[in-house]
Amino acid sequence: MMPDLGKYADTVLSAYAASLVLLVAIVVLSIWRGRRVRAEMERVEARMSRNG
Repeated sequence: MMPDLGKYADTVLSAYAASLVLLVAIVVLSIWRGRRVRAEMERVEARMSRNG
């Protein structure tokens, strides 16, 4: 199924690998940051409901 890449196989496959690693890192960081922001918003809302 994989096309013959000849002498460029290492370069192409390493570019694919780097792209996949970066995409996974972006997704993981986005989820992590989203959870942090959500937790902070819940703390602020709880504080506002007690004081407001």
